[in-house]
Amino acid sequence: MPLPRNAKVLSTKGPRASMVGRAAENEPLLQENSQPKRFLPSPQGGPKKRSAFGDITNAHKNQVVAGKKETVKVAPQKAQRTCVVLGVAKNNEINLKKSMKKTPGEVPAEPKEVLSPEEPMIVEVLKPSKERQFPAVEDVDKDQLDDPYANAEYAKEIFEYMRGREEKFMLPNYMEKQPDISTDMRAILVDWMVEVQENFELNHETLYLAVKLVDHYLAEVETMRDKLQLIGSTAILIASKFEERCPPCVDDFLYICDDAYKREELIAMEESILSTLKFDINIPIAYRFLRRFAKCARATMETLTLARFLCEMTLQEYDYAQERPSKLAASCLLLALTMKNLGGWTPTLEHYSGYCAQDLHPLVRRLNFLLTYQPWDKLKAVRTKYSHKVFFEVAKVTPMDMLKLEEILKSC
Repeated sequence: MPLPRNAKVLSTKGPRASMVGRAAENEPLLQENSQPKRFLPSPQGGPKKRSAFGDITNAHKNQVVAGKKETVKVAPQKAQRTCVVLGVAKNNEINLKKSMKKTPGEVPAEPKEVLSPEEPMIVEVLKPSKERQFPAVEDVDKDQLDDPYANAEYAKEIFEYMRGREEKFMLPNYMEKQPDISTDMRAILVDWMVEVQENFELNHETLYLAVKLVDHYLAEVETMRDKLQLIGSTAILIASKFEERCPPCVDDFLYICDDAYKREELIAMEESILSTLKFDINIPIAYRFLRRFAKCARATMETLTLARFLCEMTLQEYDYAQERPSKLAASCLLLALTMKNLGGWTPTLEHYSGYCAQDLHPLVRRLNFLLTYQPWDKLKAVRTKYSHKVFFEVAKVTPMDMLKLEEILKSC
């Protein structure tokens, strides 16, 4: 509908000019990547888009109205203000003008109670914020906010949730209740499961979850040794369905067991494991925490692979089955960083892991002892796997001297 002839049109050149300026600044970013990007707020505080709308308060409006009715004399400001106190000085100037207006029924404030923009008190108020020291905690997810597959927006909450679920899946010393199997038999079974994971080229998460399924099932059900391999192969089948895009079929697992079991036995064992665990198989595993902590440390792939080798060696050891997965992963990474002489436990790692360096020292000593005195004549699957060039031959790395490690840990 056309406007009346005498209607006044408000000018909007000011705000639109600022919006065009911001669009010109962001134009190179839009050319580099056609996908929409999420821009972070301004480092100075409020969102930048606030400037496109002008001043949303009544301060300037009151000044214009007052200018029509009467002239208000304001003392000239001193020469240039510093950038630090510019915003605060502007607000104080507006408050000073309001306080100088005389309204009926109000008593004007005394000059001593009004802080002028030139008062040194402003600098004193801002000074402690400059000198205050905060721990250097890095936001490790900010660079992946535009990646939908990284889940960067929810990563922190996801791992906090998994940390909480660790309490539910703490393992007891179940070997005392098993009449026919031992820790050595369990180690042989896990060594065989590592070979299966390599042959089928499964994810490492599948291997770790399968070992957890075996432990939690053995913690509830007494088992004979002739069924141990059936439990292990069925656990890999269940973990593959949970972790893999294309899990192996039942016939593949019957084949790797050398047809020692029938198809009906494997399906019956799958039902038994799932019903025993009440179909709750989202068990926290150390491998996921390890990758998260390595990202926080900005570790290279070689350093991460060394930590993975240390963590995978613990799968065969029954003594490490009762450790918290998050603490085990943090200890493996700390030992790998120490072996590579890459520094200690940073504030960022402490923030995201929830463990300080002193909490990890006992487990780090045990891991270095395991790496030093692990026998080479048996259970070779993990060492052979990580002796390959694909894994940077990290299994051939010389373990740290126990006394030297102790000195480094004491200095942390």
